[in-house]
Amino acid sequence: MADKRDYYEVLGVDKNADAATIKKAYRTLAKKYHPDANPGNEEAAAKFKEASEAYAVLSDDEKRKQYDQFGHAAFDGSGGAGGFDFNNMDFGDIFGGFGDIFGDIFGGGSRGRSRSNNGPMRGADVRCGIRITFEEAVFGCKKEVTINYKEICKTCNGTGAKPGTSPEKCPKCNGQGQYVSRQQTMFGMMQSTQVCPDCRGTGKIIKEKCPDCYGNGYKQTKKKVTIDIPAGIDDMQRIRKTGEGEPGTNGGPRGDLLVDVRVSPSANFERDGMNLYNNTRISYAQAALGGDIRVKTIDGDVKFNIKPGTQTGTRIRLKGKGVCNVHNQNTKGDQYSTLVVDVPTHLNSEQKELLKKFDEISGNTLHEFDDAKPGGTEKKRKKKFF
Repeated sequence: MADKRDYYEVLGVDKNADAATIKKAYRTLAKKYHPDANPGNEEAAAKFKEASEAYAVLSDDEKRKQYDQFGHAAFDGSGGAGGFDFNNMDFGDIFGGFGDIFGDIFGGGSRGRSRSNNGPMRGADVRCGIRITFEEAVFGCKKEVTINYKEICKTCNGTGAKPGTSPEKCPKCNGQGQYVSRQQTMFGMMQSTQVCPDCRGTGKIIKEKCPDCYGNGYKQTKKKVTIDIPAGIDDMQRIRKTGEGEPGTNGGPRGDLLVDVRVSPSANFERDGMNLYNNTRISYAQAALGGDIRVKTIDGDVKFNIKPGTQTGTRIRLKGKGVCNVHNQNTKGDQYSTLVVDVPTHLNSEQKELLKKFDEISGNTLHEFDDAKPGGTEKKRKKKFF
């Protein structure tokens, strides 16, 4: 048929593709274009039908053999295979044959089993943020945060029902917490499982609510929680405190408290992972003559020996003077310090004279371009240049 695309092209597979490849390709398309995932989208419904038709043929060895030999003509009555009418095809039958596929994609498919949703469920996690200093991140600390905390109502012991009464089984879902709805579509009868709106998935109805918690089973309060900040934690990392989140339902455990940590920058150091970087200022005499210098670290000042003639911009490494690993306190990074020669800005007359004398015996750079005197360096250079 001229208006139909090639089935291999529809599924996006090669003509020599094996059954597993064809099945995988169809699973992807079925999940993308299934009517339940695209309600009211006619284009998606058409593509889903097209993919299902292609899979119905290519997944059947006999039909695939006929299609490879006669093409679409094999199923429209004009070929030699006797014809196969897709226009009147019941796609509900196809879905039944694809139970393993739709069971994986949609959790049981159009004919999947109903699954109870009113068993014990873990509570939701609670998130909060905290800001600490650079030093607190390096060495670790304890911080206290205040969170909105839900406590089990002591009046009803978490049932939500008035004392002396008990929750009753939901009549709409028969205590299952969900019910199956059926709908006639262009592909046949489709059914889907939905959370029961009457009991909200709990399977129980509270007719007489607890006067203290109004049927919620818990009461809202504020609680202070102490957080242990481990040494070496970095900016934007998260700490999990188990069992400090929302209460669970139907006897389920509490969720966790997730604390997002922000670290304020340091005025003295920059951090990259476990390594630290900073600048150390040294005098001209120290740079020229070498010797011991004082370097600031997170553990205090340390002594470091530099070579004579050290240039500004030289980087030195202090092994083990970085930040410890947040998961292993015995593993530490390094500190890299860039040496900057400090040029004095305020000199007295004696210091100036001494520098001038030093300059005279070191190349007379102060008078390198002095052309005020006959035979000066500048004239000599010009004479030599020309």
